[in-house]
Amino acid sequence: MTTHNLPDGDAERKRLGEMLREAREYVGFSQDEVAGFLKIPRTAIGHIESGQRKVEALELKRLAELYRKPISHFTDDGPSDALPPDVEHLARQAAKLSPTDREELGRFAEFLRMRAKEK
Repeated sequence: MTTHNLPDGDAERKRLGEMLREAREYVGFSQDEVAGFLKIPRTAIGHIESGQRKVEALELKRLAELYRKPISHFTDDGPSDALPPDVEHLARQAAKLSPTDREELGRFAEFLRMRAKEK
C-alpha cells in the first residue's frame, strides 16, 4: 500500500478561520455571542478563527446562517462574483423593508443612476 503526502490543510483552515472572523466582525457579534449561539466554549471560536481547530460541517452551516452568508461564501475557492461588502449591506437592509418600500428604494436607485449619467 502506498501512502501519499497530502497537504494537512493548515493553510485552508487558517483562511477559513480568517473569513469566519471577518464575517463575525462585520455583523458585529462577539466571540462570546457566537459561542453561545453554537453552544461551544468561546475558546473554540478563537481556535476556529485562528485556524487551530477544524470546523464541523454543522457548525459551518449554523455560522453561515448566523452571518447571513451562503456556505459557499466560506468554501468556494474559485473566482468570486460576490457583491462588494457595501452593496451586500444595502441588500440586507433592503430585504427588511416592505415590498412597497423596496419598490420606492428601486425608484430612488434608478433616480440616482440617471442623475449620475447627467453629470
